[in-house]
Amino acid sequence: MAKKIDGYIKLQVPAGAANPAPPIGPALGQRGVNIMEFCKAFNAKTQEMEKNMPIPTVITVYADKSFTFITKTPPASYYLKKAAKLSKGGAEPGRTVAGSVTMAQCREIAEAKMADLNAVDLDAGQKIIAGSARSIGLEVTE
Repeated sequence: MAKKIDGYIKLQVPAGAANPAPPIGPALGQRGVNIMEFCKAFNAKTQEMEKNMPIPTVITVYADKSFTFITKTPPASYYLKKAAKLSKGGAEPGRTVAGSVTMAQCREIAEAKMADLNAVDLDAGQKIIAGSARSIGLEVTE
């Protein structure tokens, strides 16, 4: 028989740097999950990735206080800021331009994120990434 699901916890955790400090500790602690067990498992799974890359994680907590977790690809904004060599997006998106990315860079990002995008094919994914770039104040060039 399948385990009874107690709930889900959604967090963005830096790759290879999970520790019991907030926000991880309090989020897991209130559900009664073993925090150190999660931190060790997460760090082991993400040790091959770039250090401190934000990884969206969905933790499924079961009634017996056990858990499983799924990691997703980093946010599009992380990839876009990295491609444009920026530390943060534009202060006034749509009015000022913080930097620029090419459509080829958008396509590379779409390839990396295709599993988590709501797109049928790569061209649609590329358009989604280009829209995300414009929304954080980047200019999209050919």
